[in-house]
Amino acid sequence: MFKNVFGSGFLVRTAHVILTWVITLILFLHDTDLRKEEETGKLLQPVLFVLLVLVSVLLYFAVSLMDPGFILSDDGDLQFTLGVTEEQQDMIPPTTKSLRQRRCGHCLLQQPMRSKHCQTCQHCVRRYDHHCPWIENCVGEKNHRWFVLYLAVQLLVLLWGLHMAWTGFRYGPTWQLWLRTNGMLLGVAVLVALLSLTVLLLLGSHLYLVSLNTTTWEFMSRHRISYLKHCGVDENPFDRGTFHNLWGFFCVWGTVVWEQVYFREGSDPV
Repeated sequence: MFKNVFGSGFLVRTAHVILTWVITLILFLHDTDLRKEEETGKLLQPVLFVLLVLVSVLLYFAVSLMDPGFILSDDGDLQFTLGVTEEQQDMIPPTTKSLRQRRCGHCLLQQPMRSKHCQTCQHCVRRYDHHCPWIENCVGEKNHRWFVLYLAVQLLVLLWGLHMAWTGFRYGPTWQLWLRTNGMLLGVAVLVALLSLTVLLLLGSHLYLVSLNTTTWEFMSRHRISYLKHCGVDENPFDRGTFHNLWGFFCVWGTVVWEQVYFREGSDPV
């Protein structure tokens, strides 16, 4: 399910696309390596750059409009989402981590483990990570891997663009003449550098959390989350090792019943 492109977040998406192509146009209009190679008929690098920018824009729209894992109804197959038998539930001592079904106080739907209600989107989201104002959408179970892929491609575009901007600076005998000649390109370079740093930090933090099989919400608010607040500081019932965490995130598709993982990994006293 995809959102309406003209719905909520239309202005944010429009601003992102306009800014992307304006920066790209400036890089081609100034005396950068992109323009030099285009003028000399060496089109490989300019074409690859434009294609990469286009891929980044398409990925941006994908994660912005994609269903992040909204819970729209009580799924009959997952209504008993604990994924364990009643006998196993009865075996869990009341002092250990409890696996209680929750019902959202806003949309009144049953919440699977690791889901959370987003006040902005007005829906509960499976494996909720965070609501991103940049894409004007939640990041959750269905679009999280695409969000990380988008960040990686966007970082590559920004670093490449920063390098191209650097190649376009021209000598000026005085600071005033240098700024007059390179002012617009300097502004683009500063903006791209700041965006590159932001995306790098975002990508690094998400890859780190993915390697631990935890989410931004769980990392920031574990002391308030019912199924985590009884765990130790370094205890994560969903952690299956770095390799398996990364493999499960990037290569395993479909809905995971996290209650089963929680019960298996977090119920050693039973």
